Amino acid sequence: MDINGKYFKKFVDRNQKYYVEQSERAKDKQHAKGKLTARERIDLLFDENSFEEIDAFVIPASIDSKPAKEYGDGVIIGHGRISGRVVYVYSQDFSVMGGSLGAVHAEKIVKVQDLALRTGAPIIGIIDSGGARIQEGIASLAGYAKIFYRNVRSSGIIPQISVIMGPAAGGAVYSPALTDFVFMTNKTSYMFVTGPNVVKEVLNEEVTFDELGGALVHSKKSGVSQMMYDDEENTILGVRKLLSFLPSNNLENPPFIETQDSPDRIEDKLRDIVPDDPNKPYDVKDIIKLLIDNGRFFEVAENYAQNLVVGFARLNNKAIGILANQPKVLAGTLDIDSSLKGSRFVRFCDAFNIPLLVLEDVPGFLPGVDQEHSGIIKHGAKLIYAFCEATVPKITVILRKSYGGAYIVMNSKNIGGDFNFAWPSAEIAVMGPEAAVAVLYRKELESAKDPVIFKKEYAAKYRDEIANPYIADEKGFIDEVIDPAVTRKKLITAFEALENKHLQMPERKHGNIPL
Repeated sequence: MDINGKYFKKFVDRNQKYYVEQSERAKDKQHAKGKLTARERIDLLFDENSFEEIDAFVIPASIDSKPAKEYGDGVIIGHGRISGRVVYVYSQDFSVMGGSLGAVHAEKIVKVQDLALRTGAPIIGIIDSGGARIQEGIASLAGYAKIFYRNVRSSGIIPQISVIMGPAAGGAVYSPALTDFVFMTNKTSYMFVTGPNVVKEVLNEEVTFDELGGALVHSKKSGVSQMMYDDEENTILGVRKLLSFLPSNNLENPPFIETQDSPDRIEDKLRDIVPDDPNKPYDVKDIIKLLIDNGRFFEVAENYAQNLVVGFARLNNKAIGILANQPKVLAGTLDIDSSLKGSRFVRFCDAFNIPLLVLEDVPGFLPGVDQEHSGIIKHGAKLIYAFCEATVPKITVILRKSYGGAYIVMNSKNIGGDFNFAWPSAEIAVMGPEAAVAVLYRKELESAKDPVIFKKEYAAKYRDEIANPYIADEKGFIDEVIDPAVTRKKLITAFEALENKHLQMPERKHGNIPL
């Protein structure tokens, strides 16, 4: 074909219109808001020159017999490589009809969802949309329904990540909520079912976009978003980092990455982190960083339910998921929010073959009328269900407190823990020493000359004689009391021993998790 001929000229002209003119227009609009364009986001996300676009020149449905003029219909779809692995993406373009979702826009997203599922590759949705295209009516609502259906069909088969980089309003919020992880950018991304104007009209309440559904609200209060960054560039880098821990689908293992950290490393510092005073807090993240490869911990939902720390790391080059009670927040107790956070994380790791490490220091479930009336029983049961259901290798290390029902919940031996270790500082009992003394020695406390001293002395005796980890060790409820300094080496050896773990579960359609 003559590259100077009329056919090639038409090809060049069309590409010029789509890729250059549209890009320049979008750049001005987006940059004025402190945001990147849909195409700039894709360029940052994928390995250089690896992105291949699909359906670039489709046009929107015609409304009222008016010809549609916008190529692409406000969303860019395609595939590329992230760290060499194939990933699919759709990126909404707010500069084209506000990124609104009409029938054609939806069909493009559905197409890339189907391709991702069919090929066993992760999918990333970059959301920047004003919502359903009102002028298309029910066709736009049907489009959302098709997307939601595929979110559910893909769940547990391929990783699904939503990146909110502008508004996500009304029905648009439910696709991100159905995916595995939601990223948001502070000050420029929002999620809400009904916006500030509707809240004002219906409830007569004044609220800003940020106050109602900003990144801080959803990462700290609602838990809808698991990751928040201060700018779009770091948000996208966060997505790339998360993917480095995840397999492409549920039939593969997570990526193996050489970290150069010795598996035989001994950490004497671990002997001194847990205070002698059982009521004194410490930061469990200090323990995590000493155990894992190079101290690199990718925390998930860092701002939400901070009494439970969850996230990804590597142990001897292999990805693991970590759950750890955080003694410096609510004394590490389990409450409704932390139960939800933990159970969701456990189920994700189990779906994608990521072994689980539990670091336990939990005095129990958070007491109180508000917790009971809000359903702590039901929500705590979700965490039990998640651990019981999980078939990946599961190891627990009891660092200090392990009391009552919370002991059971945190991957105890009898709900399927494969290896359960304890440090010498561990306290394993039905209840804490002080509470136990109040029950066991009620009459003696009432008649004691100094009840405070009596309670303190008998609590110490209970801690030494009943709650110490050696009793649990002797009865087989833990596998070994270990020197904290060799914990890393013990964990690596234990996970290696579990590499070929396989459980054949009874046939059923699905269980009924207490939702």
